[in-house]
Amino acid sequence: KMMYTTLIEDITSDQLNGFFVGWPNPPSSEVHLRLLEKSSHIVLAVDDESAQVVGFITAISDGVLSAYIPFLEVLPPFQGQGIGQQLLKKMLELLSDMYMIDLMCDEELQGYYEKLGMHRSHGMVLRNYTKQSGV
Repeated sequence: KMMYTTLIEDITSDQLNGFFVGWPNPPSSEVHLRLLEKSSHIVLAVDDESAQVVGFITAISDGVLSAYIPFLEVLPPFQGQGIGQQLLKKMLELLSDMYMIDLMCDEELQGYYEKLGMHRSHGMVLRNYTKQSGV
């Protein structure tokens, strides 16, 4: 059974394993915990059996008009079970008072987000890959 929570207080870095799949220089679980703590909004999917976080979504917001969703990830063994959809749905509920909610993703993921009510747009990015690990 999956539990969804917006509370970070009881989460430890030991519960954050296996994320940032495919990243050449992924953040450590300690950096991941800091990232969650510093985000203005989070939703975590926690597996009741193992107490491990198996999915997460974050948002950064000005609390007035806008929010940006930088991360949505579900561990590979748990993908295809609707966890990502639930995480996004719960995050969009948290952000429902915002005028704009933006998210950047690779082109092959746009259809996934369209099915969940988002719209294609254009954007610009700058990536400093030497800082990818968060240290």
